[in-house]
Amino acid sequence: MSCSLIFACWFLYKQFIDKDQQPSGSEGEDDDAEAALKKEVGDIKASTEKRLRRFQSVESGANNVVFIRTLGIEPEKLVHHILQDMYKTKKKKTRVILRMLPISGTCKAFLEDMKKYAETFLEPWFKAPNKGTFQIVYKSRNNSHMNREEVIKELAGIVGSLNSENKVDLTNPEYTVVVEIIKAVCCLSVVKDYVLFRKYNLQEVVKSAKDSQPHPKLGNGKEAKLEPDSKLNQSDPPEGNQVAPESIEELGQTEPGSETQAGSEGDAKPEPESQVSEVPKTNENELS
Repeated sequence: MSCSLIFACWFLYKQFIDKDQQPSGSEGEDDDAEAALKKEVGDIKASTEKRLRRFQSVESGANNVVFIRTLGIEPEKLVHHILQDMYKTKKKKTRVILRMLPISGTCKAFLEDMKKYAETFLEPWFKAPNKGTFQIVYKSRNNSHMNREEVIKELAGIVGSLNSENKVDLTNPEYTVVVEIIKAVCCLSVVKDYVLFRKYNLQEVVKSAKDSQPHPKLGNGKEAKLEPDSKLNQSDPPEGNQVAPESIEELGQTEPGSETQAGSEGDAKPEPESQVSEVPKTNENELS
């Protein structure tokens, strides 16, 4: 599973990065052919060495979470670009990655360390004159000493102190502060379009609104057949014998994510990563 995930992440990243790094034009007419050939060979070697270091898999310490460390690449921009392309084209580009979250910064997973780090980390998005609506989503793996409510309260207070015009919006916020605790490490990122891109779920973002809405089900788990109002009025069952369909989850409330992480399909358990990891579906904790 880990090898498949790592290869899938690398292949997906390579598709989008190489689009913007096309080879340069041919040498001028006055260039010596031999010198031009040597230069091309040197460029190929340099490019190969750079690719070897561009993405590096790092042990996350959590199940089904792959952490990919990047070099010279802004993970939040890369992941947003990938999800934006998939959202527009509705083309699935991977079967083994469930979720992919960028991680822009890390610190020790202790409240005082997190508060100190977040005061500087959150400035580019929330410090005056910058402002925006926000929510905080929290996920903890292999860690029992951190308190969710306490972390969210402290981070929300920091955002508010940076600019009093920053407001909480749990419906469609401009920014989502992602907090991923993996063992003794806290991973932080601030992402856009979190709700629009289905919580950065690569399997859900390619679905149309119609496909993402499940059919109502009866209490026994069978799908209920929807009838026009006219037909329902003609044969309404007596009170007490009516069967109410189960409630449908709100669109966009899917599993959480970690860093530039990618989640695997199926009943997989989450793992941490530096930048790309696969995480199974779980309920995210949002700022309340």
